[in-house]
Amino acid sequence: MSTHIPNTDHTHTHDLTPEDAHRWPDVAAVPTGRAARLRGLAAGRLFRYAAADLDVRIEYPDGSRNGRSARSVQPRMILRRPDDFARRVGSGGLIGFGESFMAGDWSTDDLVGVLTPFASRVARLVPRPLQALRPLVLPKHPAEEENTTANTRSNIARHYDLSNELFATFLDETMTYSSALFADPATTDIDDLPAPDWADLADAQRRKVDRLLDLAGVGEGTRLLEIGTGWGELCLRAAARGATVRSVTLSSEQRDLALRRVADAGLADRVQIDLLDYRLVEGTYDAVVSVEMIEAVGEKYWPTYFSTIDRLLAPGGRVAIQAITMPHDRMRASRHTYTWVHKYIFPGGQLTSLKALRSVTAQHTSLRLTDTMAMGTHYAETLRLWRERFTARRREVAELGFDATFMRMWQFYLAYSEAGFRAGYLDVHQLVFARPDRGEPR
Repeated sequence: MSTHIPNTDHTHTHDLTPEDAHRWPDVAAVPTGRAARLRGLAAGRLFRYAAADLDVRIEYPDGSRNGRSARSVQPRMILRRPDDFARRVGSGGLIGFGESFMAGDWSTDDLVGVLTPFASRVARLVPRPLQALRPLVLPKHPAEEENTTANTRSNIARHYDLSNELFATFLDETMTYSSALFADPATTDIDDLPAPDWADLADAQRRKVDRLLDLAGVGEGTRLLEIGTGWGELCLRAAARGATVRSVTLSSEQRDLALRRVADAGLADRVQIDLLDYRLVEGTYDAVVSVEMIEAVGEKYWPTYFSTIDRLLAPGGRVAIQAITMPHDRMRASRHTYTWVHKYIFPGGQLTSLKALRSVTAQHTSLRLTDTMAMGTHYAETLRLWRERFTARRREVAELGFDATFMRMWQFYLAYSEAGFRAGYLDVHQLVFARPDRGEPR
């Protein structure tokens, strides 16, 4: 992995084996040099200042503590190498924060518990006068990760083509990698239900898919376009309703398994799955459905994404999209920030907001947002179940050839995401777009 941290002089202090250090050079390398030292001193002081009002107990090697919960038991963030941690954060911001966990500079027995207070206060952790300096000191988005038609396939492959077997270690039998829906929020508050367990997840995923298909009006004879195949569950359920499905994906691994699942279900005559960029799709469709794919589009290409859907949608058609969202002000403040998630998990990714979606469709299409349903608490529970399953099956992950640093990275990613939803910093919505004129000639 290439480094985007602007210091070339490094020392190595970490928990990685020599083999892991070779695979993860940016995790193994702690920034050194005068600039790194100065940034580390500033970051260390700023971290102590910001953490003093957080509900977390931060423990230092000298026995000192910080955080509002300094005298309580949980959650504990144990800083084993505070100087290395500070240098990484000072040089890389959120990237350094995540890499310091991957390197073992800090540890905890409650990762979600530690990260949730940070997510709750993310807009206020850095004093406002210093926020203006972030573009000057933090890494920039690499040009090769912009979601052009030339780059998008490689961006997708870096995440989804890791291996189907890896995802199977923590996904349920539906192989659905998006938020489940454990109950209808219109009738039942998930907070009033017992915490979901693993046995609930597959049915909750089917409930989510079925609701999206209902929103899009998918039934017998519907010509359905799905943007982003996943591993094929939506194709299967739509075809079982009698729809004719065309699904497009840029993940060869996902396509291979989805095609096998469709064939095994005896639905190959109703489902076509193409390895194709959504921008190149042709035809006319009665419904378009896309589940948590807009996150991979990139803000620059949102107009293209919706204009493409508008071009392909038949008169009277409907669009149902499941999208992860964030508050509009935070979306605007963070949209140019290159983060740990970009570098290690989703290159080229960008979360949207409801306000941005309304704006882009109003400016560039005849589509209008007609219905929304928030289900962020359901995503927190989905991520908890994935994280617990992944942790319990670490041996199987290792047998697939993934090293300990990868497992710490994936653990951090799942916990980081769960914390965002538990804090309310992130949400996920099922959305309906339609033409107000009900499909009359434009």
